[in-house]
Amino acid sequence: MNMQPSNVMAPPPPRTLDQMQLPIVMMRDILLKTIFRMNLEHVTAIAREICLPVNVTQELVDQARGQKLIEATGTLHATSSSEMGYQLSDAGKARALDALSQSEYYGAMPVPLTVYAEQVKRQSIRNIQITRQQLTGAMGHLILPDDLLDNLGPAVGSGRSILMYGPPGNGKSSISNGVRDAIGDKVYVPRAIEYSGQVITVYDPIVHTAATFDEQDPNSLRRITRFDTRYVLCDRPTVVTGGELSLSMLDLVYNPVARTYQAPLQLKSSGGIFIVDDLGRQAEPPQALVNRWIVPLEESRDILALQSGEKFEVPFDTLVIFSTNFHPNKIFDQAALRRIFYKIKIDGPNQSDFLKIFAMVAKKKKMPLSEPALIHLLKKKYPTIDNVYANYQPVFLIDQMISICEFEGIPYQMTPELIDRAWANMFVVEEDIVR
Repeated sequence: MNMQPSNVMAPPPPRTLDQMQLPIVMMRDILLKTIFRMNLEHVTAIAREICLPVNVTQELVDQARGQKLIEATGTLHATSSSEMGYQLSDAGKARALDALSQSEYYGAMPVPLTVYAEQVKRQSIRNIQITRQQLTGAMGHLILPDDLLDNLGPAVGSGRSILMYGPPGNGKSSISNGVRDAIGDKVYVPRAIEYSGQVITVYDPIVHTAATFDEQDPNSLRRITRFDTRYVLCDRPTVVTGGELSLSMLDLVYNPVARTYQAPLQLKSSGGIFIVDDLGRQAEPPQALVNRWIVPLEESRDILALQSGEKFEVPFDTLVIFSTNFHPNKIFDQAALRRIFYKIKIDGPNQSDFLKIFAMVAKKKKMPLSEPALIHLLKKKYPTIDNVYANYQPVFLIDQMISICEFEGIPYQMTPELIDRAWANMFVVEEDIVR
């Protein structure tokens, strides 16, 4: 897949060591650790691993040479490389080992938090403009109520928080994913950031999808060098959590072995979407979870804490989508509800939309429709549950009938009898169990 150019302003690469805004000892130690761990000899290879321009890397190498930590090995023979070779001196190896005992981190130079905060503003989720056409295109496979996009469009375009609520099985998760697909932009994610001499890793291949470049296109290589390679150009990230979400997952994660931090989920989702699915199913009460988000949602900043207890601010630039099967008044107080900017009810379909969904699913799964079976379903089965339709039901019923047909060795078919058998698995009869 070729990379589409991002509309976001790229972070400019540093041109000199002074522009780095990082402690010089930290940069020197990361350089030494990287050379030591990866057995590097040439400045171009070192520059690639620490993600700095060659000239800035050379500056750093020259400083370390001046401190007798790195020594030149002379040029290698012409068939190999005409670059100057370097190696750690005995003092350099000792310093690298000492630095590794303090922190195992090596590789990409971190981006200072203040510098990263500027990039967050340049690529803010609140800068995006979403059109009805984009939303419709991303959700064209869903049968949705006419007024849903009227409410959802402005909510997504604002980049503010959204609460989707309603009975289970009506596509709240699918709509959340559709929002993600509709945005379809790219942002620059730092490999790591630095605060107070501490390294916090941010880029996470599980969360972030890196853009790919067309190596046949010479312009793509020029495009790569135009931005600071301490960042990775990625699709706007989406973090999805469900019943497993806990308050501790919103804190910095400290690795006592590597002596580095890992960014919490909401920081990894900067510039993208954080979906809290099934709110009310977590161990912590919904009110406690939302209370944790109050300052970030109102002030676009979050407060994190280091192991030492020192607290500091990081940008909070995430479209938070809460999704719940409970009525908001049952799980939140009014103060919390006031801070969630958009509340959108996702109801079940009416009978007409239910039939459209049923027909669409049947066609996709190659299940022939049967008028007597559908009449039986609508006239005999649904009145037993007060004609309450849900989006998940067509898939459930058709999958059940397919399973029966495959077990019995008969062609896919829809009959009143098969409808009854499928229906029996969708609902459990209310009865006392004798123990």
